[in-house]
Amino acid sequence: MTGSTGSTGSTGSTGSTKTPRETPRERYRQQVREEVKERAWQQIAGSGASALSLNAIAKQMGMSGPALYRYFANRDDLITELIRDAYRSLADAFLAVADAGAGRPALPELARVLRRWALADPHRYFLVYGTPVPGYHAPQDITGIASEMMSVLLDACAAAGPEPAPGADAHAFEEHLADHRDWAEGHPDATPAALRLAMTFWSRLHGTLSLELAGHFTGMGLDPALLFEAEVDTLTAR
Repeated sequence: MTGSTGSTGSTGSTGSTKTPRETPRERYRQQVREEVKERAWQQIAGSGASALSLNAIAKQMGMSGPALYRYFANRDDLITELIRDAYRSLADAFLAVADAGAGRPALPELARVLRRWALADPHRYFLVYGTPVPGYHAPQDITGIASEMMSVLLDACAAAGPEPAPGADAHAFEEHLADHRDWAEGHPDATPAALRLAMTFWSRLHGTLSLELAGHFTGMGLDPALLFEAEVDTLTAR
């Protein structure tokens, strides 16, 4: 509690803090950055991320290239922002499922959230889970956002319950994971089975989604949604 003799200013408030107001200049800067990102997504949809050009975006916006570089230092800076936004949106979707499940989300629900997110914007999906952009290296903070998703997934795998004893190949992979678990940071007590389930869940569902979004099921006459659910069923059977 703040003492009555402390200096509180003319309003007499005690210890209250105010969030600094955003200046018109800051609002304008954010508006320009958002427009640049929207046009970048349009470019990616038309030509792919490797063809992204800040000069082309500047021309579309009626700006000079040097003027646009005041908002994004270079192409990689813009790609980083797009990837950060993409990972953040998926991580937030996973965290919302975790909150709804009191920290123990069900694997099927996480799987469906992943598919809904992927189908909502395939170009966004392929930017983060497709072919890497040549010459681009993501900064460390993006790895941190990805770790949030894996943390939610590991919680769900731990809550999935025991499974039958693994076969020889699965057991060998569990032994391998025991020495290669940096990706599971924050879960030092995760069992080998939970680690294997998380990695299998992530790789198989992304494989199915990548094939679906790339149109590889189009000529096969099957329903990708049913295939995805069958994969989820197999992964979560106990």
